[in-house]
Formats: sequence, C-alpha cells, structure tokens
Amino acid sequence: MTVGIEDNSDKYWYNLKTGQVEFGYKTPSPDRAGPFDTAEEAAKAPEIIKRRSQEWAEEDD
Repeated sequence: MTVGIEDNSDKYWYNLKTGQVEFGYKTPSPDRAGPFDTAEEAAKAPEIIKRRSQEWAEEDD
C-alpha cells in the first residue's frame, strides 16, 4: 500500500471536456474533476469549481 494516495476508482468524476458524470477512472486526470461521493455532487462540479475559485480570489485580496 502506498501511503498518502487514496484509491478513488470507486468515486464519481466530472469530465471537463464532455460535461458528463463518470464512475471510476474513465478519463485522463487533466480532463476530470473530482472525486465526488455521488453522481449528483459530480454533476455540480462546474458550480463548485466556480465558487471555490471565487473564495480563493477573495482570500488573496
């Protein structure tokens, strides 16, 4: 077992190119966001990414 690396192959991911939710590692890592515990959470990835980016920008100001 490798320390510090989780096996997230049983999680949901958001495909950044297609906008589709995927289960497991179907898309290369640069093209996916996640992991998420549910498909519903993964479907909200664009909103989550936008919100977090705004929060980080406000912290930097």
